[in-house]
Amino acid sequence: MLKKLLLAACVAGFACGVSAAESVASVGPAVTPAAEKMVQQAIHSLSAKVRVDSIQPAPMPGFYQVIASGQLVYISADGKYLLNGDLVDLGRHESASDAAWARFRKDELAKVPASARIVYAPANPKYTVTVFTDVTCGFCRALHEEVAAFNKAGIAVEYLAWPREGVTTTAGRPTPTYTEMVSVWCAADPKAALTAAKQGHAPKQASCGNPVKDEFDLGVKLGVSGTPTIFGPDGRTLGGYVTPEQLLKALQQGG
Repeated sequence: MLKKLLLAACVAGFACGVSAAESVASVGPAVTPAAEKMVQQAIHSLSAKVRVDSIQPAPMPGFYQVIASGQLVYISADGKYLLNGDLVDLGRHESASDAAWARFRKDELAKVPASARIVYAPANPKYTVTVFTDVTCGFCRALHEEVAAFNKAGIAVEYLAWPREGVTTTAGRPTPTYTEMVSVWCAADPKAALTAAKQGHAPKQASCGNPVKDEFDLGVKLGVSGTPTIFGPDGRTLGGYVTPEQLLKALQQGG
């Protein structure tokens, strides 16, 4: 019943999205070294393989806000309880979870050097988006066909690699998609190689020091689960395949 009420509120104009520029007050307990240890232990009691990437005071009393292995959860101050779900600030009529994700993603994406991205940009872009992409997925190819239109609308597209098959097979060998994307990123002209690959033309095999695995791992860290995934300059998720008109509207609404 509550889920239906929240959905109805969103449809009626109840702003469940959030601009990353707007901060949500943190009222949870302070993150001390002892608290960090407790949160780590609580998370690892579920799975020792989970990597905890961020621990912050939550925007509700008595909880920590935790980002771990691409998931955002809330851990009680005593380490006994975990909440998994969207936290809605009823006073501000917005998603506190979305705001936290946006800030985290913006900070993490800012660490990726320009040399690790394949960029298609107009001379003076008004907006820049980051797109996690794969060379074989149909929607990635459809999105890439719109690159010229994105650029004409003043939007720069910066690609990061995210092979959907992962980096290695269960046998420990590089996946075919990973190998192909390494060849693209290592090509003499990565932009031309990426465009050709998205048109179904396999690139000439090449290898070099490359960011493909690091970018795949970053995508997992940021909660990417499929391609394409588009992030705005403020860290908001702007969807998968979108038209130039839809993307421009979303960027303009973000402020």
